[in-house]
Amino acid sequence: MKNMKHFWPLALIGKALSAIVFVVGGVAHAQSITMASTTSTEQSGLFGYLLPEFKKASGLDVKVVALGTGQALDTARRGDADVLFVHDQVAEEKFVADGWGVKRSPVMYNDFILVGPKNDPAGVKGKDVVEALKKLAAGNGDFVSRGDKSGTHAAELRYWKLAGADAAKGSGYKECGCGMGPALNIAASSGAYALADRGTWLNFKNRADLAVLVEGDTRLFNQYGVMVVNPAKHPHVKVQDAQKFVDWVVSPAGQTVIANYKIGGEQLFFPNAAK
Repeated sequence: MKNMKHFWPLALIGKALSAIVFVVGGVAHAQSITMASTTSTEQSGLFGYLLPEFKKASGLDVKVVALGTGQALDTARRGDADVLFVHDQVAEEKFVADGWGVKRSPVMYNDFILVGPKNDPAGVKGKDVVEALKKLAAGNGDFVSRGDKSGTHAAELRYWKLAGADAAKGSGYKECGCGMGPALNIAASSGAYALADRGTWLNFKNRADLAVLVEGDTRLFNQYGVMVVNPAKHPHVKVQDAQKFVDWVVSPAGQTVIANYKIGGEQLFFPNAAK
């Protein structure tokens, strides 16, 4: 019996260690999905507000890979994401038509803006983005393009084409091959113009002498969509969990969270899944 007194504590310790290992294991293997998305949804601060609410509703963690929309779509094509949240509708619809995505659903919108030095040396201020780019091209105005195949870059190239300057943007045109935040930093430090999404701009602190110069053009409309990666292409995709995110973000609950995200009292994104 004396020996048994020595064995019981060891047994209890063993059970305790097993419990600890079980709990740690549970944390290490918490359910999660990977979402390829745009830099604008991350750098605007939206995901820092939205995803904790989704976790409360579902128990799921979301790992975000923030890239330009073109790169995000490529990431999904490789099977390195379960769900996409991006903003280039033409590219998104092609992605689904080619069989890479299950279905595209609209989620929300905001708009693009043209920012530049407050004194506006190129004289672009107004509501017509095409006329603004014509002036920049003609005057060789300094312009920072993301040049990264993002949704913002795709929109910018469409506007240059409408301006008749897609092949001749002027000697001041430079591509950084970077995200929205870094592009704005370059524009701010060099006194250049840039096309930005309003969400990132509102969350951007290092504005220096930059100001919004062109806004309100209907062509600056910026729609976001969400879709699950097709498991027929990549069987390892976590379809059920990815669909939970899609269903939640387009539901009244998810749409309300999006509408409630504001900076300085200004709403960044406008939900429109129902439309």
